[in-house]
Amino acid sequence: MTTAMTATEKVLARASGRAQVRPGETVYPDPELVIVHDGYVASSKAQLDELGIPKLFDQKRVVFATDHAVVYTTPQQVARGTAIRQAVREWGVENFFDVGQGGHGHLFPMEMGMVSPGSFLFANDVHCTNNGAVGAVAMRTGTEIICVLATGTMWVEVPPTIRITLEGNLQPGVLGRDLGYRLARDFTNGTYGVDWDYRVLEFAGAALDGLDLATRIAICNTVTEIGVANLFFPPSDKIIADARRRAQKPFTPVYSDANAHYEAELRIDLNRLGPQVVMPGAPDQAVEIGEAVGRKVDHAFIGSCGSGMYEDLELTAEILRGRKVAPGTRLFIVPGTTASAQRIVETGLMRVFQDAGAIVLPAGCGPCTRGNMAPLAPGEVSISTAATNIAGRMGAKDADIYLASPATVACSAIEGRITDPRGFGGLFHREAA
Repeated sequence: MTTAMTATEKVLARASGRAQVRPGETVYPDPELVIVHDGYVASSKAQLDELGIPKLFDQKRVVFATDHAVVYTTPQQVARGTAIRQAVREWGVENFFDVGQGGHGHLFPMEMGMVSPGSFLFANDVHCTNNGAVGAVAMRTGTEIICVLATGTMWVEVPPTIRITLEGNLQPGVLGRDLGYRLARDFTNGTYGVDWDYRVLEFAGAALDGLDLATRIAICNTVTEIGVANLFFPPSDKIIADARRRAQKPFTPVYSDANAHYEAELRIDLNRLGPQVVMPGAPDQAVEIGEAVGRKVDHAFIGSCGSGMYEDLELTAEILRGRKVAPGTRLFIVPGTTASAQRIVETGLMRVFQDAGAIVLPAGCGPCTRGNMAPLAPGEVSISTAATNIAGRMGAKDADIYLASPATVACSAIEGRITDPRGFGGLFHREAA
């Protein structure tokens, strides 16, 4: 008799050809897709060549995404790009999204319907947890991606699941990033009193219906930085309807059983959440925005795999419309996908960004990938929606990197200092305390 399972357990059981799985068990799931970004393709090819393995397990299920080094700025990047294209030819990879052809590998597969609710996939990068936003499960392989490319699988320990019930609603000026930053902080500082390491965070509650895909992606992307195994949003009717319009093949959404076992259960009141700013040094160092307001900023960046959806860019344009980036501050905007880049042109947002004095970069990681583009100089201060803020992440190691939501970053770029978005220009109403 099959016992009750969480959604993640169900996906792993199906992918592993089993009726059920339990936390702590080892399984070898068969992925629908394997996604590899440009930082791992050439090295994986060299390693497999050295091992005498000339073919992929299935070239039709492998996706290569060029998103980190989109604009080559060094001879090394040029050489790596050449090696990637050579690997694609020799391996016969059909799903290769080169420069300007897809965008961020943690975003466009969902946008194109390659990943749908209930999907299971492997990916080399930790931010593959983004896929939990549509109710899919993606497991990070790291350097073991060569094992998956060669054999089609690798061992996975079934992780325990923590259920987080969201109550209330995000207030004006408070976004998904803010919730993600608070969760990361309160897990690591002991506020919740539970172990988060290699756990799945599954969200529940009436508040979910009000969270669009961009918001869900921002939350999934943010909390992954502290070492959780995955994040999972049960897909809403709207998420499913949108996914069916995009899907390249039929899919079946997966939900947890009503009596599924959770290692812990938490409740979060969204009404009480305010804008957060992550202090330099680590992505779990969030504070209430009042503790950071007023700090001068030289550099601002909106985009990355967590805040590069069209909806993020649309909100940014709403704030920038009719305003200018502050003198002495430079603002970089990076669409997450080429489709979003095209859309901002078609809807006039590109003109808004240009009129404000912002710089729009090609779809991809942007400055978040070690400052390959728009780097920081020594001693500069940045506020951004980047994935993390460890020293040297965007250039000089002695630069200070603050993290915040797209709303906070956009307002701060206009003011030239860290600014609370609530009440800014009448756009967001500050709730009474």
